[in-house]
Amino acid sequence: MNVLNSSQKRMQTAIRSTLWCAVLLWAPCAISAQQTLPQQTPVHDAQKFAQLDIELPTPNTYRSASGAPGHAYWQQRADYNIKIEINDDKQRIDGEETITYQNNSPDALSYLWLQLDQNLYAKSSETYATETQTISDRMSFSDLRRLLNTFEGGFKIEHVKDDNGKPLSFTIVHTMMRVDLPQPLKPGGKISFNVKWWYNVHNAAQMGGRAGYEFFPKDGNYTYHIAQFYPRLCAYTDVEGWQHKQFLGRGEFTLTFGDYQLSITVPEDHIVGATGELQNPNQVLTAEQRQRFDKARNAEEPVIIVTQDEAVENEKEKATGKKTWVFKAENVRDVAFTSSRKYIWDAMGVKLGNRTVMAMSYYPKEGNPLWEKYSTKVVAHTLRTYSKYTFDYPYPVAISNHASFTGMEYPMISFNFGRPEADGTYGERTKWGMIGVIIHEVGHNWFPMIVNSDERQWTWMDEGLNSFLQYLSEQEFDRSFPSRRGAARGITEYMSSDKKGQVPIMTSSDNVLQFGNNSYGKPAAALNILRETVMGRELFDFAFKEYSNRWKFKHPAPADFFRTMEDASGIDLDWFWRGWFYTVDHVDISLDDVKWFRMDTRNPEIEKPFSEKLDKDRPENISEQRNREAITQTAVEKDPALKDFYSDYNPFSINALDKQEYQKFWEGLNEEERKMMGLGYYFYQLDFTNRGGLLMPLILEFKFADGTTEVKRIPAEVWRYHTGKANKVFFFEKEVVQVSLDPFMETADCDLENNYFPPKLQPSRFQLFKGGSGRYPSEGENPMQRDKRAKELDGKK
Repeated sequence: MNVLNSSQKRMQTAIRSTLWCAVLLWAPCAISAQQTLPQQTPVHDAQKFAQLDIELPTPNTYRSASGAPGHAYWQQRADYNIKIEINDDKQRIDGEETITYQNNSPDALSYLWLQLDQNLYAKSSETYATETQTISDRMSFSDLRRLLNTFEGGFKIEHVKDDNGKPLSFTIVHTMMRVDLPQPLKPGGKISFNVKWWYNVHNAAQMGGRAGYEFFPKDGNYTYHIAQFYPRLCAYTDVEGWQHKQFLGRGEFTLTFGDYQLSITVPEDHIVGATGELQNPNQVLTAEQRQRFDKARNAEEPVIIVTQDEAVENEKEKATGKKTWVFKAENVRDVAFTSSRKYIWDAMGVKLGNRTVMAMSYYPKEGNPLWEKYSTKVVAHTLRTYSKYTFDYPYPVAISNHASFTGMEYPMISFNFGRPEADGTYGERTKWGMIGVIIHEVGHNWFPMIVNSDERQWTWMDEGLNSFLQYLSEQEFDRSFPSRRGAARGITEYMSSDKKGQVPIMTSSDNVLQFGNNSYGKPAAALNILRETVMGRELFDFAFKEYSNRWKFKHPAPADFFRTMEDASGIDLDWFWRGWFYTVDHVDISLDDVKWFRMDTRNPEIEKPFSEKLDKDRPENISEQRNREAITQTAVEKDPALKDFYSDYNPFSINALDKQEYQKFWEGLNEEERKMMGLGYYFYQLDFTNRGGLLMPLILEFKFADGTTEVKRIPAEVWRYHTGKANKVFFFEKEVVQVSLDPFMETADCDLENNYFPPKLQPSRFQLFKGGSGRYPSEGENPMQRDKRAKELDGKK
């Protein structure tokens, strides 16, 4: 006895509700299909598969059609010798620099443009002027402080002089400064000039921002996290010319590579970490600290160079003397540093090929125990994973610095948040958030510090690519890592939201709406989909590594990335870039219908019983059901004379003619045709609608009556002849009881309700809560504190 399980019954019911007769391939079914309501068919948009040639710049001698640098590619160079001093009493920085600029372009330059990022905090800042503002019933002191704009910020330029000490004419345009040259700098020419300046360092814990200081009232000390602290050359490229788009705070930086010497004068009890290698350890470190550092180079665990006890001792009384720390960095686009007497410092060596990179962390005691346990090990993990997917980390050090107010990146050094509670406990949100931000900010060394894209224009080229690699690194750190971005399912809520609040990924940084979703989450998810679903890991990883190596220590543009990924993989991805990066379409592909077909064998002994069973199984409509009782006797039943041949005719009976005709049909087939007739396949026609507009492959999972499953993957080109509708036929030796579209949630499909046939209810829950909710409560005690209370309670018992 053949007993159908619940899945089989649902599948059969669903199929019959659409086409309740199993249509025969060789002969039309005698019973017509049930009519369904007409649906509006999406318009075919051939442009979705059009090549990107019109949108992308024309290849030339500087940038090739393959996405590689052209044979005439060039880029500028700027070397710096910077001397600065921190005034720990006034929170002020005084600085002087000598810049040597090399013009490698084919153009003569009559002026140079420099960035003055600190002018973001000047009272005349365009950022303040263009901010929209409101007043609410409840405002924080930070809100009011920003509204009042009382901070005296911005660069104070004391002079700009040539290498002979002669003043150079300069003009400040908000966050940019034009330095006029006495004569044009010819191609291949070089010029050196000197700039002297000072500025007030802002309280970043109160005002926010990418750098600044944090004050600790309990011990009266400061930690300094200093970046964008010197006038620096704008990038001059073959793509943009001078990239001197004003710095409004969001669009980050476009910079030129060079060598740096950085001399930092600080109170003598400060510990300093910076971009580059320390040049004078004998003058600034004790013999014991130098010994610990040497031990750390070959250690498998972080070695404490400045202990917590030593840091606490430093906090007690401020030194009156000064020390100058000297660092050198080669082939970097920027420098940053951190300084404080509060710092604990640990380090360990990381082997990459035949080199050892020093992974290091600087943090106050307020960061422990979390920072001592995780920070440097996370830096080391990031160096290994990112190197695997791109190229080996080329610099000598990688630093994680504890700054509670920000997560921000610079060459070889990053500022990262994540502070435990005062009692040393921490919640999961704090732990995972800290580990995630360290991976992300250290990872920025690859994008954009080395693969040096234009951040001021294209945020996704650094944040999106880096967020994607962060996701890979997080998953290699811990299988249960709750990654915020990267997985396809994490971007669906944003992509299906109101389109008025979205812009394409290919939007300049300062004009992006929903910055985190657009510039971080969406491109990260897109790259993960490319890797897992569209291209496959092997092809994607090869192409991504090729892009990374082609453009390390160079200035790539979006077209270079798009073209390289296609060139190295052999896959046409223009449809993907167009949909994901140039539109706000979302993924919503519906599985509208499944029609079940069996092949007509033409054998009456098989087909007539089959048709008879279908006829008997045909559901009665409501009138037929009620008429059985309401109509006591029909006219034919009353008058047998009304009967004729068809009254007793049985179309399902088998006669000799049926057998003869089948025999004649069979004898007319050749060997191949007879084999095909005996296959006995189950055929299924699947009908799809692209409701969201974004083209994606079709990933289908078929569940069979025997409990087994099979996955079929259909490339996105299935939509090329009609981008709104698609049909696909599959055949199996087993009966299908359930079809699932995107079963592994890998395409960012925003509506899973229409992904199953027969339809499948999606479970969901709601939870009553008071205060915070979810895995990471927003307030109240953390799990570590609760566990401590529970143990104390157990002890009382």
